[in-house]
Amino acid sequence: MRHRHPRARTFAKQATPFAALLPMALTVIVGYLGTVLWSLRISLTNSRSFPSDTFVGMAQYTRLFENERWLLSLNNLALYGVLFIGACLVIGFLLAVFIDQNVTGEGVLRTIFLYPYAMSFVATGLVWQWMLTPGNGIEQAAHQFGFAGFSFDWIVDQDMVMYTVVIATVWQASGLVMAMMLAGLRGIDGEIWKAARLDGIPAWRVYLSIVLPMMWPTIATVLLLLTTALVKLFDAVVAMTQGGPGTASEVPAKFIMDHLFGRANIALASAGAVVLLVPVLAMLAPYAYARSRKGRA
Repeated sequence: MRHRHPRARTFAKQATPFAALLPMALTVIVGYLGTVLWSLRISLTNSRSFPSDTFVGMAQYTRLFENERWLLSLNNLALYGVLFIGACLVIGFLLAVFIDQNVTGEGVLRTIFLYPYAMSFVATGLVWQWMLTPGNGIEQAAHQFGFAGFSFDWIVDQDMVMYTVVIATVWQASGLVMAMMLAGLRGIDGEIWKAARLDGIPAWRVYLSIVLPMMWPTIATVLLLLTTALVKLFDAVVAMTQGGPGTASEVPAKFIMDHLFGRANIALASAGAVVLLVPVLAMLAPYAYARSRKGRA
């Protein structure tokens, strides 16, 4: 029986991981990068129901930013993003700190807090819609407890409807932030806490000045995930408000889907999709650069 040359065996060992990664690499190149380039190309044409090769330059982007509905959707997304990311970070971190105190039933609490993230928001969004609709849910429960004058009509108020989407989505995403923050907290050296107690430093000051800076890689990962969730916000709005009342809760992803399937304007929809890609790349680029520098170090 012939034995393979040592170089051949070494080459086989080195090539095996790359061969295993090849299907995923092809998926990324063809399925992701390819579709992004195709969308970019379509956004530079006058395509309507079907792709067209008629080049119009930046005309679709000009039309996009002259569209009041698109501008409203960007304003809504900015408001939603500040509240959603801020609330998720604060609530998720506080929940992680609470569980990190070795509380009784830690495993049960982790499951309870993380469970909403595992649920489809198409289903839970309908429950939230019922809870927030005037005359049902929260308002009805308050009336039954004797608060006859209580009113909660945010979901039908054009000025307040986006806050209801924030409430529902923060409820869903905070558990994931909690789980990641808890993993970061568990990676902090316990000797730091012993030294802080010996020096008489308050716990809040330790978290603020020592723990949070040490958890920056975890926080950066959480921010990247929350920003991605922010950009693709669609199912929560459709399930809860359908973009209403009127267009008060319109968001960019819903604008894109409506023009792609409802208004047969794939060029304008593609332009919107390319614009939405910019904030994701703006978050991903420095994160990837920092990770690469850390790897080289």
